[in-house]
Amino acid sequence: MKKITEKLELVLDAKAQIAEGPFWDQSQQKLYWVDILDKTINIFNPASSENKIMQLEKMIGALIPAENEKLLAALEDGLYLIDPETLEQEFLVNPDPNTDQTRFNDGKCDRRGRFWVGTMDLKENRPLGALYCLDQKLDLTEKLNELKISNGLAWSLDNQTMYHIDSPTRKVFAFDYDLETAQITNKRVIIEIPETEGVPDGMTIDAQGKLWIAHFGGAQVSRWNPETGEKIEKVELPVSNVTSCAFGGENLDQLYITTASVGLSEEEKNEQPLAGGIFRYQAGVRGSAAQKFKINRKS
Repeated sequence: MKKITEKLELVLDAKAQIAEGPFWDQSQQKLYWVDILDKTINIFNPASSENKIMQLEKMIGALIPAENEKLLAALEDGLYLIDPETLEQEFLVNPDPNTDQTRFNDGKCDRRGRFWVGTMDLKENRPLGALYCLDQKLDLTEKLNELKISNGLAWSLDNQTMYHIDSPTRKVFAFDYDLETAQITNKRVIIEIPETEGVPDGMTIDAQGKLWIAHFGGAQVSRWNPETGEKIEKVELPVSNVTSCAFGGENLDQLYITTASVGLSEEEKNEQPLAGGIFRYQAGVRGSAAQKFKINRKS
């Protein structure tokens, strides 16, 4: 482990192309993450500093452990359940036929264990993406469309608000959220990221209801008050492409941060030798345990 500042350290020099989707398993005390372009599932054990790598044949945009000991994965051609021991894949659904133009990106479960996952335009500038919700019975519903890069997701502590990022807009949107029905209404902008600070990517929420947002191209994770749109603080990183973050550790007060090396010139890679690494920040505030995917198959 490499100390960066008093609160920030590099815990894994992964040199990933796009490390993404950090998910902290509180029961295992391990961090799941993916490298989208290298097509790998990773399980990092901070206690031993060991990182288990599972090689896939397809790009993977998001990964969530399921309650049946399988892994729910958003691969480039659809949603799958993957056996972590054998890597055997069970195809579930592909809602987006434009696989030559789009791919899956960020995904997360709400407090009922439904999987929300978005797609993105491979050229990153056309409104070809969408946001979907996969429920416990494996029924899929499209919730939003005409997105460019569907990205970070979070829910308020009372589960009455859902937050969502469409990265090229540089905006964080809020929706009224019905936890019983998974309906979203009343779309509004609550945060706008200045152009000089990169684009908003992954996102999480802490136990005080504040949002933590990764800045791709902005070398930081920022903390915001979603009620006022005020930026409260920022965590500066020694790499420019910061992709996502998730609370972990025994007390859920450590912020794990994923980064990317993709898109950097050779000169920039020399200047940022830790790009693509996994960092840990002593946040001084707790998060909440991440929700696994719940399955209740139809009889």
